[in-house]
Amino acid sequence: MSLVTTTEMFKKAYAGGYAIGAFNVNNMEIIQGIVEAAKEEKAPLILQVSSGARKYANPIYLKKLVEAAIEDSGLPICLHLDHGDTFELCKDCIENGFTSVMIDASHHSLTENIKITKNVVDYAHDKGVVVEAELGRLAGIEDAVNVSETDSSYTNPEQVQEFVAKTGVDSLAIAIGTSHGAFKFKGEAKLRFDILEDVAKRLPGFPIVLHGASSVPQQFVETINRYGGNMPGARGVPEDMLRKAATMAVCKINIDSDLRMAVTSTVRKYFNDNPSHFDPRQYLGPARNAVKEIVRHKLINVLGCNGKA
Repeated sequence: MSLVTTTEMFKKAYAGGYAIGAFNVNNMEIIQGIVEAAKEEKAPLILQVSSGARKYANPIYLKKLVEAAIEDSGLPICLHLDHGDTFELCKDCIENGFTSVMIDASHHSLTENIKITKNVVDYAHDKGVVVEAELGRLAGIEDAVNVSETDSSYTNPEQVQEFVAKTGVDSLAIAIGTSHGAFKFKGEAKLRFDILEDVAKRLPGFPIVLHGASSVPQQFVETINRYGGNMPGARGVPEDMLRKAATMAVCKINIDSDLRMAVTSTVRKYFNDNPSHFDPRQYLGPARNAVKEIVRHKLINVLGCNGKA
């Protein structure tokens, strides 16, 4: 089996009332943990790479690791660029074998967002690659994404039909109250399901994407703080809200911060308990297992895509 696009994944997800997990990857252990969980749960996967991850791990290494994951698991796997901010970055990923790219021009005006997105769509579709875009802006910080609360904005449902029609985009990330990063909300999270419902009515059958949807389990924050960290209490998106979104028009849910926190908390605890150890396998192995368990939980309890491969 080779890399696939999200086209068939999203059709099945929309009809079945579940979402596909889009998990950010940065190294071998994270990829292995994600894929092991999906293999055991028989779940389709989107492995996504940010521009920061490409710089850190080298795109050639990441691509080969994903290819190894396909060979090992036999799962339908899509390789996706997360938050590409230029045509040139999207083009480079397409040329290097990605089957899906996101062009995020949401910080521009609607007119400019449409223009930039259409350029990427035209190039990508000619190569058989699908494109995700964003309308509305999520607050928060994650890799190169840094949007203040002041600059964030909900998606305007009245703009979605024009945007999709003029760009030809294949899926659309919308802002309904999620937020990038681990430390999201001063109060309790509230997703704007009224916006999601309005968008779904205006774009029947069209796949919607949620970014900033990590729920950030408190045990990770507590563990990090217990062993030398100084992190404030994190309020993620309640998982029941995400599951509800997955039964509606949302076909892709991005998960990154949960994986980072799982790795960091596990490594911190390991070195506290074993201060003289220096073999990376001894602390990255448990970190890989922590990623596997959080992904398994998401596949079953949040996304509902277990058994859908």
